[in-house]
Amino acid sequence: MNGGFMREAKSETPLDAGVTFRTSLRPGDIGAVIELHGRIYAREYGFDHTFEAYVAGPLAEFARSATPRERIWLAERHGEIVGCIAIVASAPEVAQLRWFLVDPSARGLGIGKTLIHEAVAFSKACNYKSVILWTVSVLTAAANLYRSMGFRLVERKPVKQWGVDVIEERYELDLQ
Repeated sequence: MNGGFMREAKSETPLDAGVTFRTSLRPGDIGAVIELHGRIYAREYGFDHTFEAYVAGPLAEFARSATPRERIWLAERHGEIVGCIAIVASAPEVAQLRWFLVDPSARGLGIGKTLIHEAVAFSKACNYKSVILWTVSVLTAAANLYRSMGFRLVERKPVKQWGVDVIEERYELDLQ
């Protein structure tokens, strides 16, 4: 893995609730992020096993070939991953926000807000001109957070995937 990806954050940032953040992957992290997505989205939204595959493929590719302009943040509490977010290159001037999730047991602690602020600040520091993300309409708390950061909803489309009918939404944030 390249050095830009494996660097730790400036320091592990503690929240009052004993949460720390890091930007390097350790053995078991990829599986934990995939499992967290699969478990939470199945329980809360009825997504099937294909959602885990949807997360796993691009996450594995990211782990194999991330560049200095791509990064993942992992939030941990008591040694367990309770949140994550990543920035990947969608195009030379466009970052894509991916894998944003906070475990229900850790919601309300400011983890999501911290993760998204770090991701946007990193995108600006990497001189991306914009950040995009794809989500689904049922994720209203996340959508509220995106909008509070300046993201605009630019596309909606109904699709059937992961065993359910969803409305995909595309958001964009202009960084210029």
